[in-house]
Amino acid sequence: MPGLFLSSSYGIYVRVPTILVTGPVGVGKTTLIDEMSGLLRTAKIPHATVDFDQLTACYPRSPGDDVWGTQLGLANLAALWRNYSALGADRLLIARVIEDRKELDGYRGAVPGAEIVVVRLRASPSILQERVRRRGEGRGMEWHLDRAVELAPLMDKQRVEDFVVETEGRQPGELARETLRRVGWLPASGDPPAT
Repeated sequence: MPGLFLSSSYGIYVRVPTILVTGPVGVGKTTLIDEMSGLLRTAKIPHATVDFDQLTACYPRSPGDDVWGTQLGLANLAALWRNYSALGADRLLIARVIEDRKELDGYRGAVPGAEIVVVRLRASPSILQERVRRRGEGRGMEWHLDRAVELAPLMDKQRVEDFVVETEGRQPGELARETLRRVGWLPASGDPPAT
């Protein structure tokens, strides 16, 4: 059964609703999952949040891994998910650039039972470069500026997403509410209940 995992410890099927936020460099993936996490905490909805790039931050990498460190990241995601789910997290937010839906199989392997909705954030290349520049000077800034412009049209062609969220001229909180409502994690109207 797709999206279901037979837990060996409990003998029951487990579903893990997962939102994978993708988009080009500088579009706001990490900002969005942080905002969504805040709304879910306010609503007391158990979840975990993962900036996948941080799971690949290692040098050297295995010679068998790809240039992005995907295999290392997936192994780390599997370990983190075991810990998060043991604490009661039953939903997952991930920020990561993906260029092909075939990549989702690796995430499903790392998080058994993951039911993944891919949300692609979109902004114009000029806005992406402006956002990358706001991060400040540093190692790799030119590469990030170029990669943002390279990825934007590629992602428009590849269509890896289940739906697109336009980010230009909008605040992160608005984008977070829209995304969580569209996937059904928050009610269609009103904010989560305050505690």
